[in-house]
Amino acid sequence: MATETERKFLLKDNSWNTGITGTEYKQGYLVSSPERTARIRIAGNKGYITIKGPGAEGSLTRPEYEYEIPLADAEELFNNLCEPEKIEKTRYKIPFENHVWEVDVFHGTNEGLIMAEVELADEHEEVIIPPWIGDEVSDDPRYFNSKLAKNPFTTWE
Repeated sequence: MATETERKFLLKDNSWNTGITGTEYKQGYLVSSPERTARIRIAGNKGYITIKGPGAEGSLTRPEYEYEIPLADAEELFNNLCEPEKIEKTRYKIPFENHVWEVDVFHGTNEGLIMAEVELADEHEEVIIPPWIGDEVSDDPRYFNSKLAKNPFTTWE
């Protein structure tokens, strides 16, 4: 079974941004529930479909299946079949120690939110935290992209 293990963090400053170039991402959800999500993502000029299942209680690992699909198909699905709420962000990939950190700068209804995530081989893998990383939000469901689509950061109190 394909799985994903990731940790998510807020950033404490902008020292990560050393003039690197990011990739524009748009994503929408065909299905978004606690039990499963099916996402369409357009990353630059590539399209993807991703299906995720739930993780076990307190686990950072969950089933994930992601496949590249033709860009035209991704655009058609995104525009015609996805739920109305969408995610817009720019993703920056930053190597640090033995991992690649992905920093997402959100736009649109999530403007002002900047998060970093790191994928791990398993939940017990040691990771060296970069100095620009702040609080961990891995266990806070408000920061899941599927939740941000329906309850945007700009609406939080």
